[in-house]
Amino acid sequence: MDYLKTALPSQIMSERGSNLVVINPGSANIRIGLASQDTPFNIPHCIARHIKQLPKTKNVQDQMLNSQVTTAQHMEREKAYDVIASLLKIPFLDEEIPSNSFPRKMGRVDGHNPQIIRKDLPFTWTNVYEEATGSSSAAEISTKDLKSESLDSEEGTDSKELDVSKQKFREFVCGEEALRISPSEPYCLCRPIRRGHLNISQQYSMQQVLEDLRAIWDWILIEKLHIPRNERNMYSAILVLPESFDNREIKEILSVVLQELCFGSAVVHQEGLAAVFGNGLSTACVVNIGAQVTSLICVEDGGTLPSTVKTLSFGGEDISRCLLWTQRHHQTWPQIRTDMLTKPVDLLMLNHLKEAYCEIKEGELDAVAVVHSYEDKVPAGSHKTRLAALNVPPMGLFYPALLVPDVYPPPPRTWFHDYEDILEDTWNAEFSRRSDMPDTFYPNLNGGLPMWESYPVSSTKPKKEEKVGLAEAITNCILSTGRIDIQRKLFCSIQLIGGVALTNGLVSAVEERVLHAIPPNEAIDTVEVLQSRGNPTFVSWKGGAILGVLDLGRDAWISRDDWINNGLHIGSNRKYKDSHYIQAQAMCYMNS
Repeated sequence: MDYLKTALPSQIMSERGSNLVVINPGSANIRIGLASQDTPFNIPHCIARHIKQLPKTKNVQDQMLNSQVTTAQHMEREKAYDVIASLLKIPFLDEEIPSNSFPRKMGRVDGHNPQIIRKDLPFTWTNVYEEATGSSSAAEISTKDLKSESLDSEEGTDSKELDVSKQKFREFVCGEEALRISPSEPYCLCRPIRRGHLNISQQYSMQQVLEDLRAIWDWILIEKLHIPRNERNMYSAILVLPESFDNREIKEILSVVLQELCFGSAVVHQEGLAAVFGNGLSTACVVNIGAQVTSLICVEDGGTLPSTVKTLSFGGEDISRCLLWTQRHHQTWPQIRTDMLTKPVDLLMLNHLKEAYCEIKEGELDAVAVVHSYEDKVPAGSHKTRLAALNVPPMGLFYPALLVPDVYPPPPRTWFHDYEDILEDTWNAEFSRRSDMPDTFYPNLNGGLPMWESYPVSSTKPKKEEKVGLAEAITNCILSTGRIDIQRKLFCSIQLIGGVALTNGLVSAVEERVLHAIPPNEAIDTVEVLQSRGNPTFVSWKGGAILGVLDLGRDAWISRDDWINNGLHIGSNRKYKDSHYIQAQAMCYMNS
């Protein structure tokens, strides 16, 4: 304790964080790195596996899911657009554009034009062949390059053809490389997490989901962190998991980390609580706007309030999809085949355009940009165009009808029936409340953390709560605490995290709209979004690193041997817990 009082924080992180791996998985990206690092690796959370049976039926595991916009949804989207247009003081959706406005024609420009800034450079196709042992340049040569070079000269043709014939497809490809594989290659892209849950469906079994999760994380540990399997028993894993995850999912992920990846020990922390520690706060309403899910939770004096958890089924990728729809409606998008569902490279492009050009501000917002077309194995085509209404798509956070999140068939819910909660002491046979704990500490009761078994098996529609806009969700989340003192404090302590939190103009938009969403009978007149101390994309990861280094919850750490041999047992004196039960220690420790 004396050492911790005198040592510099950077010194503590460096000394204690060198063998702690912090893992913060999401639907689109995974943040992972050593606790001693300043920032983690931020890697697309996907894997493309080689398909040996041809012909290939699909490029992406999820492309068979329902993504069609119904007539009713289309009408709601157009209404939402006009509401937003009125607020932003821009023309309505079908309003005539003045004749002196920008021309509608787009011209193709040279993709190698040096005047095109870096963010407009096209992506290149991934080389899907293993590096040949006898050829140092094999990994750098694409299939097209190999074919063209073999035709360029008569001399050495035989040897080059021999190299091509010897090349072997890579068994799997992870991260951004997986997203940049040409659709014509024999690969299928899989995302083990989707919309805040394990991506289990009739086409994507639980065993395959967990195997893909293991393969991606194992690849990152070896290729990025350089931690071989035979040394992992000397490392501990800090799992910073989204509030949307359920008990069975947490247990399966723990098994992957401890049993398959061979970590010596592990601990689970909630993403929202970690975010508070990452920003040096003790009380906040944490709003995590991720790629596919937006989650909210209130934290009071270092303790989470599980009954305040809300999950909204939209995020940054839905804004990117809306950007494409907006441009097509305004006829500013080039006549190219852009498909985010079956061509992941198009999703990459649209995400970059959204990050570079979308913001929330009044007035017409247009920009000249370079849009790329990606066709099988050929270099990307570049099309210079003027994008219109760039301030509309991010406003979909407040008017979700504009985004039209994809409606997916529900996974098999019965697999998730798991009445033993890893986050709580529920070993009593009748699952009765402990008399010394408040109701809010029982997330599975009184409308707390969402459980998979609470979803109707046959329903394909999101819950009504998930259609609420961001301002209403924040207001409802804070008001659900039921106490005016904490409500006032939370309305002035809103914390925006996730990649979308970097959107220009979002902070002032949240403050203004939350203030208007508060019922007039509530005695609250101030709303403030706190400025993040670091990159909001990595705040939860950083908080997980801090919690792990301080080693506040020794009782919460789970050893590999103990997990494999014992797991969780009803009636045992030893019950694995997470941050719900170390939070009081955490605050006492920080204040000492």
